Amino acid sequence: MPRFVFPQIIPEFLVFRQSLVIAGIFEVVWATMMKLSNGFSHLGYAAATVVGMILSFGFLALATKHLPLSIAYPIWTGIGAVGAIIVGLVFFKDTIAPITWVFIAMLVIGIIGIKVTS
Repeated sequence: MPRFVFPQIIPEFLVFRQSLVIAGIFEVVWATMMKLSNGFSHLGYAAATVVGMILSFGFLALATKHLPLSIAYPIWTGIGAVGAIIVGLVFFKDTIAPITWVFIAMLVIGIIGIKVTS
């Protein structure tokens, strides 16, 4: 299997971290598309869900080649969770109880803490 060669300008560890962020973004994409598919009854959104899942898992797999799973997976799910909350609030007009904001803040602090200490 051919090995992917990174440009010398970009350090290899940075590429893996960027892959993790991209994986998290695609997690938000597939979750949003799944909501729009209305239980997979709209074929276009259902297909976009599957494509988003494949891309999300693919970038996560790339990230875990270099980053420890104990770091990569919580950051990936955290990006997805916070991103889904933002999409829900902005696009679907979801409402969140005031106390929930405390837990969202704790989630963001946890993600930052994991990233900073890794």
